[in-house]
Amino acid sequence: MTTEPLIKPLITPHAVPAPRALLELLKPITWFAPMWAFACGVVSSGVAVQGRWPVVIAGILLAGPLVCATSQAANDWFDRHVDAINEPGRPIPSGRIPGRWGLAIAMAWTGLSLAVASMLGPWVLGAALFGLALAWLYSAPPVRLKRDGWWGNAACGLCYEGLPWFTGAAVMGSALPDGRILLLAGLYSLGAHGIMTLNDFKSMEGDRCTGIRSLPVQLGADSAARLACWVMAAPQAVVVAALVAWGAPWYAGLVAVLLAGQGLLMRRFLADPRGRAAWYNGTGTLLYVLGMLAAALALRGGLA
Repeated sequence: MTTEPLIKPLITPHAVPAPRALLELLKPITWFAPMWAFACGVVSSGVAVQGRWPVVIAGILLAGPLVCATSQAANDWFDRHVDAINEPGRPIPSGRIPGRWGLAIAMAWTGLSLAVASMLGPWVLGAALFGLALAWLYSAPPVRLKRDGWWGNAACGLCYEGLPWFTGAAVMGSALPDGRILLLAGLYSLGAHGIMTLNDFKSMEGDRCTGIRSLPVQLGADSAARLACWVMAAPQAVVVAALVAWGAPWYAGLVAVLLAGQGLLMRRFLADPRGRAAWYNGTGTLLYVLGMLAAALALRGGLA
């Protein structure tokens, strides 16, 4: 007597993914952060964009639809077993990206990213190589940085904020950016470590089951939430102090006001970290990235 499987696969292993499933795998909503950071790098360089729009557009595409999308595809491939617990409707565990298509897409997007980066100069190519290496190390065994929330969140923060900012400034100046640009990019990368922690609250159960030691798993929801808030706020306070020291008090004041607004929102988030992590990610993070633009505009003004 034979038994039929309770659930038959919706897609055969030889099927080709639908465009909609491919787009969902590449997660366009995640592209905003690195594209915004790249734009901040362009602004902070102080170089006029007139006549350089093709380079700027290519850089924005590199930051978002290419490098960031590569990281999303790689992460979903190596996270397919975790996602089967946390989010079984995602393209790979649901079968809408069948077989080994997820891995093939991540590899193809890596090659395409490097091809575009090579056309934008050596500094951009170097940044892209570093970012793509971190993207694979974050998700792929045996390193799999995401297994530990301290290292994984640091890698994500650097790739989402610091590297795109650096790339935007480098592509405009065709050289190593100014030290003040590097400082701001580094500070906002550090703050993004806290933003990455916000993303981990939704997957605590699956992370525990699969051995991923995210900060909410390691520290508990309440302690991880407080840490995320401090890690986001402290670098911004340093940005305020730096802008004052560089002779830009008005921009420093604007960043300080945005930071104060985040503080008010943090109080509500801390009252229910698991229930309000996504809410704070959509409200407090908006004020965070507006502060990035304010700091970039301060540098564009040609500080002494």
